[in-house]
Amino acid sequence: MTEMVRKITLSRAVRIMQNLFPEEYNFYPRSWILPDEFQLFVAQVRMVKDGDPSWKPTFIVKPDSGCQGDGIYLIKDPSDIRLAGTLQSRPAVVQEYICKPLLIDKLKFDIRLYVLLKSLEPLEIYIAKDGLSRFCTEPYQEPHPRNLHHIFMHLTNYSLNIHSGNFVHSDSTSTGSKRTFSSILCRLSSKGVDIKKVWSDIISLVIKTVIALTPELRVFYQSDIPAGRPGPTCFQILGFDILLMKNLKPILLEVNANPSMRIEHEQELSPGVFENVPSLVDEEVKVAVIRDTLRLMDPFKKKRENHFPDIYMDRKHRFPPVSDRMSSLKLQLSKLSIVRSQQLGKPLASKEEPPDSDLASASAGGASPEGHLPSICLKQVFPKYAKQFNYLRLVDRMANLFIRFLGIKGTMKLGPTGFRTFIRNCKLSSGSLSMAAVDILYIDITRRWNSMTVVHQDSGMGLQAFVEAFFYLAQRKFKMLPLHEQVASLIDLCEYHLSLLDEKRLVCGRSAPSGGRPPHSGTPQEATPTAQLAEGHPPPCTNSALKLSHSRHALS
Repeated sequence: MTEMVRKITLSRAVRIMQNLFPEEYNFYPRSWILPDEFQLFVAQVRMVKDGDPSWKPTFIVKPDSGCQGDGIYLIKDPSDIRLAGTLQSRPAVVQEYICKPLLIDKLKFDIRLYVLLKSLEPLEIYIAKDGLSRFCTEPYQEPHPRNLHHIFMHLTNYSLNIHSGNFVHSDSTSTGSKRTFSSILCRLSSKGVDIKKVWSDIISLVIKTVIALTPELRVFYQSDIPAGRPGPTCFQILGFDILLMKNLKPILLEVNANPSMRIEHEQELSPGVFENVPSLVDEEVKVAVIRDTLRLMDPFKKKRENHFPDIYMDRKHRFPPVSDRMSSLKLQLSKLSIVRSQQLGKPLASKEEPPDSDLASASAGGASPEGHLPSICLKQVFPKYAKQFNYLRLVDRMANLFIRFLGIKGTMKLGPTGFRTFIRNCKLSSGSLSMAAVDILYIDITRRWNSMTVVHQDSGMGLQAFVEAFFYLAQRKFKMLPLHEQVASLIDLCEYHLSLLDEKRLVCGRSAPSGGRPPHSGTPQEATPTAQLAEGHPPPCTNSALKLSHSRHALS
């Protein structure tokens, strides 16, 4: 997961989806990967400027391995001298900077939302019903050469702004430099903003981003997790950093695999003397996320409730110093409860009830140890809204094909034999695409992608290289269609031929003698069934068996 949400890997995964569905994935800024795409970056910026001389862009450079705002800076032009330094040091992503963010109290802010990825197969996604809003500490102005270096104006990272003299620690969830997202929604609602629409757009952004990440995650998963284990074997809490534009459109900034779960901050009592002080805002959001993740994931929940009831206590009993300060906030929290009740309305059309209703019903009875706990804060959004987003999962289906032909358990790269077998089994070679051309395609794409990889774990074609090859094959075969229809058509074709092959194997397995050996064909030179399968050919079958399999899958 850490590898998948690095800035370069995330940008590549989202770019694949932007190529397929540009309108659905316009929530991620246009990005270039350095140093590999530096010349492309220069050329595209020059081309747009030539077409529109009034375009005055700003770009933000983010080191691939950076965190907490480390190494981030703004530039106005690719010729910026610091960019040349980046090319010689560590890889980075450069993106268009969002110049018109939504401001509150004249300050720029972002949103940290916590997302639970409960399972990959089947895909299950939960979103926390509240999050954090992290504020800059200097009034915002649109970027120009004189203020590009003002990090407290442009960068919302908490780890940077905490060092500003203007940073405000607050005992309130609705004031200060870190607030709850629900308090922001309360303020927007008072101005007539449709906060259900805001939430709906954010949920859509989260689901689409996870859909972009899951194909390669599944390749990692199959290489690390033993086959045959029942149910999900791991989960992850992700931190989504989202910016609201002035028009309230959410923009994805980045995804964190290990978001901070700290619920206190350092306060300087005297020069050089610090004390850890509980943070009401962090506690309000993060304790609920951790508590309810355990409630959802713990396979021995009932046993643990009986033996360790203390860990299920409400936070008000576990953190009395912070709770003592809650009395002064009762009025504010009562206002937020009104907004929160609006947030919990269904932002997307669905007739299904989320499975966390089981927890609510269980806790309603006095006999359950969870009876005294608050309602669960994690809202299921997938598969609850799967019908509205499943059409986007084309790369997941390509990943299924990729994994099928990987061969050896634990590998994550497709070798040349596996790629040839894929072409043969899916009937993709033809007069215009010989197997020699297939070999050249494999070598060219694999060599280019491996040259962009810093760590060479093993040789071969990775998933993203396979996706590029698949796009090429789809565009050759279905020339008159949009890209996503070309790809979907080729996937359908591959799945059809593989289902035919699977059925032939199944029928031949049933018709073979009890010893497991197929009837002798009388041809000494004929390859064995094992060798034929390795080369992509089905084992020999009777004519009746072939007719049966073809009749079941006849094409219209």
